[in-house]
Amino acid sequence: MRTRRRWPLWTALGLALGLVAGTVPGVLLRGSAPDAAGRPAAKGDPGTAAQRRLGERMLAQLDRQATALVGADRAGFLAIAEPAARPALSRRYAALRALRVTTWRPAADGVPAEVGERPGEWRFVVTVGYCFVVPECAPSTVEVGTRWRLAGEEPRLTAVDPSSTDPAGVRPWQVNDLAVAVGKRVVVATTPGQRGKLPGLLAQAETAARTADRYAIGGRPPDRYLVYYAGKGEWQRWYGGGRPKWTAGYAVGVGGGRHDVVLNAQIVTPAGIDDLLRHELTHAASLPDRGYADRADWWLVEGLAEYAGADGQPVHRYDGLAEVRDLLRGGWSGRLDAVAPADDASDDRVGGAYGVGYLAVRHLVDRYGEQRMLDFYRAVVHQGRTPEQAADEVFGDPWSMLHDDCVAYVRAVVG
Repeated sequence: MRTRRRWPLWTALGLALGLVAGTVPGVLLRGSAPDAAGRPAAKGDPGTAAQRRLGERMLAQLDRQATALVGADRAGFLAIAEPAARPALSRRYAALRALRVTTWRPAADGVPAEVGERPGEWRFVVTVGYCFVVPECAPSTVEVGTRWRLAGEEPRLTAVDPSSTDPAGVRPWQVNDLAVAVGKRVVVATTPGQRGKLPGLLAQAETAARTADRYAIGGRPPDRYLVYYAGKGEWQRWYGGGRPKWTAGYAVGVGGGRHDVVLNAQIVTPAGIDDLLRHELTHAASLPDRGYADRADWWLVEGLAEYAGADGQPVHRYDGLAEVRDLLRGGWSGRLDAVAPADDASDDRVGGAYGVGYLAVRHLVDRYGEQRMLDFYRAVVHQGRTPEQAADEVFGDPWSMLHDDCVAYVRAVVG
């Protein structure tokens, strides 16, 4: 019995829509800082001298906390906080230490804002650059909301909240206790209740990483892949939730050239997890830091991930050919740039779309080889060339002809 495929990637489409809308997942987009009365300050307004001095004292406290975190000094990490804030901070400290945090650098562009109707309490939005496992990396970034109380001249931390404006959404280590396993190429994390899944997941992810590394654009794969295994509640909360019901995994940009991968424990099956991991880790290796902006390129982005997920198997063994056949009979226009499924599409429609992307990429590989196909991908997805420009530069053939050849190949494979 053929296993039903239910794991298309949502995030690549989400990245595209985010860029079109002007928000860039994984890259900090800071709004204007509020002034002391809680009103947004004008762009470029550095705040009052008192606000700037207070912000400097708060950052000094956060710098001390960062040094303690990286140095495994739990008491020092908690020392800047009020007692009521320490249980939540203890959980965050434990999660970050489990992920082997090596860099933690708080910074701010704005100034603190006094909380209305609560004299002596302040909000301060900071950006933290962080690395896991690798000591020297291009840091990922996260926007964090901090709250403070003044005790004389000394600011005391009262709470740390995920920022509602961070483009990538809530990171797992911000809201959950985590169990973590660290391998040579992959870090796998989940909630403590699913700790028993970690050894098997890590072994499978390490194998998948060897495949994904081959598709790193520019020849430099991520220093580590980070994979989170999400239960039902976590799936709805981590990185903003809200994915279509058919999603079993996604990759989300977090800055520093990295994309975190999240797997949906409710959908992932033992029979499908190896393909899924190859697919998602290939996204993490091949996508630009800021995602891609053109929905018309969906077939190429997903086709490459599907090609990697298939891991060299013969075309006739691809587990989505029936869905492709149904899509062809169901009125698809025959345009690769129009094959992306809607959020509410049926599983069969989604599977067919991914299959079309796979077969089109497979045809380009068979015709020109993997490296030239990757050069085409780089030109379109990373450099913003049109397929017409990229085909001429990379393949030396017109895209109109190649597009029709790809579609003809799809039709020929599924009959």
